[in-house]
This record gives sequence, C-alpha cells and structure tokens, in this order.
Amino acid sequence: MLSLNNLQNIIYNPMIPYVGTIPEHLEPGTLIVIRGHIPNDVDRFQVDLQCGSSVKPRADVAFHFNPRFKRTNCIVCNTLMNEKWGWEEITYDMPFKKEKSFEIVIMVLKEKFQVAVNGKHILLYAHRISLEKIDTLGIYGKVNIHSVGFSFSSVQKSGMPQFSLPFVARLNSSMGPGRTVVIKGEVNTNAKGFNVDLLSGKSKDIALHLNPRLNTKAFIRNSFLQDAWGEEERNITCFPFSPGMYFEMIIYCDVREFKVAINGVHSLEYKHRFKELSSIDTLEVDGDIHLLEVRSW
Repeated sequence: MLSLNNLQNIIYNPMIPYVGTIPEHLEPGTLIVIRGHIPNDVDRFQVDLQCGSSVKPRADVAFHFNPRFKRTNCIVCNTLMNEKWGWEEITYDMPFKKEKSFEIVIMVLKEKFQVAVNGKHILLYAHRISLEKIDTLGIYGKVNIHSVGFSFSSVQKSGMPQFSLPFVARLNSSMGPGRTVVIKGEVNTNAKGFNVDLLSGKSKDIALHLNPRLNTKAFIRNSFLQDAWGEEERNITCFPFSPGMYFEMIIYCDVREFKVAINGVHSLEYKHRFKELSSIDTLEVDGDIHLLEVRSW
C-alpha cells in the first residue's frame, strides 16, 4: 500500500549540501520523500540520485532534479555521465513557491522515475542509467530540508502479469463499512480515459462509477440505478492522473460514503446512493490503462 507515513531511515534537518548513502537498493516501488521549505532568496536547488559521491572526477548523476527560480520558473531534469550532461528535460509547471513548504515524492518505477510535489503529479523521467548503480542521494542549493525518508516496498515486479481489459471480478467479500479496494495500474501514454465500477452482480446496478477523463481533465462520479444514470459529480481540487503515470487507487467504503485516494493523497468522497452495501460484490475496470494489480480486504 502506498503510504507516505510508514517511511524508514528518516534523516531529520540535514545540513545542505547533503550527500548520503541510500540505505537499500532502489527497486521499482521505492519511494523517496523529501519535505522542506523554500527560502525567499532561492535561485535554484537540486536533488540528485548519484552513482557514488566522488567529487573529482564527479560521480555520475542518474537523475538530476533541479527547480530554478531565476528568469523562468521551471524544473530541469538531466543525467550526468562521464562528467558530461545529457539533454535537458524541462517542466514549466512549477509547484514550488518561495517561503512555502513542500513535499517531493520520487517514485522509482521499472522504466522511469515519477515525481509528485505536494500530492500533485509533476513529471516522469525515463532511466538513462540503470537503477543498480544508484547508491547516493545529494541535495544542494538554497533550500531548507526538514526530513528525507524512504519506503522500500517493491511494487512492479518485472515479470508481473497485466490483467486483460475489460477486467471483471467478484470481490473476495462484499462491500460494507471498513472495506477497501486497491487498483494499481499505469495510464497509457495516449489515454483518453478509463473507468472503475463497483456493482451489484445480482441487479447490475452500479453503486460507484469512477471515470477519469484525461482529455478533458474531468473526474466523473455517478451511479447507474434501476437502468438509469444519476446526476454526475465532477468537482475536484486537482485532477490526479497524467498520461504514462503509475497509480494506486484506494477506494475505502465508509458508513455514509466512499473515499477515494490516488497515490496516497485523498482525492474525493462520494455519498452512497446505492444503500444495500452488502450487495456490492463485483469490480469492473476498463479503458486506457495497463491494469497491474487488484486487491480487496
């Protein structure tokens, strides 16, 4: 389960520049969580995933994450090999603000890094150096760091089967207060949308219809009861999905509502319209994603 609370090996208030050994190998599923504060006189700072800590010659940097505040606010990502920088990948969607706190979550995936800041997906960066070579975390520049923590739980096993879509399955026990369903997947790079439905197998009523639409950045919620769709709910503070991103969707059934979180961040709640919770026994998933894992308890 993706949780930003059960972090291990936490380092509090490190002095910057900070250079430290990563306590375990980076595997797909590892999270690196960096919490801190941007000072007012910031010009730039960087988080580097390095292959060693050598200064002369300079150690290779597998992932250089570098927010810049000077002329244009942007995040520059790159890789340093044999003391030469590669091509820059620049993101102009700037989540950092002067004199504000931040939480960076770097998720290690099989083919790429995925970065979220303050719970919002920011960028993907394809590996240019293999994960096995990364053993050091460096943080440099004008930034105050409160804590650095790791979560070493592996998610994407290399030989993990993908479920074929549409996916339909009976839950191992029917819905009710306290029940949880977790869906792990990867959004296709050209995705328009997908849907996750909890339904009553008997009546075919859809108690919860979740339909993120990437082309319009709308997250539709609805119910299909007695052969008719109800009124759509759409309001959302932040659309949580992005093409190519890995996600864990957690649906938690409460007494009055479903609560939905994406990658450990609460996204929405949906009041029960279908009241016979114990009749909700089937999950359906379809659309423009690779479905990697489904669990319920």
